[in-house]
Amino acid sequence: MSLLFRPVRADDVDALYAMAKSTGGGFTNLAPDRDTLEAKVTRALAAFDRAEDAHENDQYVFMLEDVSAGRCIGTCQIFAKIGAVWPFYSFRVGALTQYSKELERTFRAEMLTLSTDLDGATEVGGLFLLPTERSSGAGALLARARYLFIKMHRARFADRTIAELRGVQDDAGSSPFWDGMTGRFFGMSFREADEFNAIHGNQFIADLIPKHPIYTAMIPDSARAAIGMPHTSGRAAMRMLEKEGFVFDNYIDVFDGGPAMIAPTDKIATVAQARADRIAAFGDRDDAGVHIVAHGRLNGFRACYGAVEQGDGEGVVLDPAAGKLLGVAEGDAITHVAR
Repeated sequence: MSLLFRPVRADDVDALYAMAKSTGGGFTNLAPDRDTLEAKVTRALAAFDRAEDAHENDQYVFMLEDVSAGRCIGTCQIFAKIGAVWPFYSFRVGALTQYSKELERTFRAEMLTLSTDLDGATEVGGLFLLPTERSSGAGALLARARYLFIKMHRARFADRTIAELRGVQDDAGSSPFWDGMTGRFFGMSFREADEFNAIHGNQFIADLIPKHPIYTAMIPDSARAAIGMPHTSGRAAMRMLEKEGFVFDNYIDVFDGGPAMIAPTDKIATVAQARADRIAAFGDRDDAGVHIVAHGRLNGFRACYGAVEQGDGEGVVLDPAAGKLLGVAEGDAITHVAR
């Protein structure tokens, strides 16, 4: 399998639509609506075409292509500056501790407060990989190559990066957090609200959701148990984020209660550990280690797995197969990080 991570193209809409239909719902950044996906691709193409390196309200969409089979098997996105147009709403999980002298007892009450604290951050999201491809190392390439893109275009992104994980859902696709808490203020099902948000944006949240703190003791146990918990399919993604240095800092999604994972951008492991080198030669070396290797800017960005080893002089030796996927020659610059 020859896996290539690259920017989205205009002719990828059909592949995106097929993936969106197979997500099972609750995937706001990959809604199964062709018009929404076409608009997303158009916006991404404009972001890749923008020459100025500045932190703007850009959205970047990437595809993971199995070149040998001629088909796309995954996708992911980067939102350079969330909350730039509409506020980015989260619930902040906090607590209030009070003491009663008469009862001689201390009471600690957990509460949810509507917050826009994460406005201005960069968000990585929209990651989806076809279920049949999840044991091939494709997921790690899809997740980590986007961090190399951030490193190689650092001025376009914020100093803080977040990743929202899908929250708990039951077998019918319902969200216990939505059903027991947020949904009581909206008069629609979780699926209806999620689809509406994916297509029309989240202004309706600001219009209808309470602005005062909500005590979690007043919501059902099923909703309380879902606070900050990822969907079963997202547990591996949460472990990958934690390995990169992301932490759960008590911000959750207002729809399903899923956790928002947060990291300083420059301390994301892939960003911090990646290094830039020149290609000294191509060749297969017995002691070469497998790396994620990236080359190019914006529309020309490409990433793949490749064997990289320090050359006899300056520069590195790259395996020919990776060189062919990236379209590089001797003397070209690459950015790479150990797998």
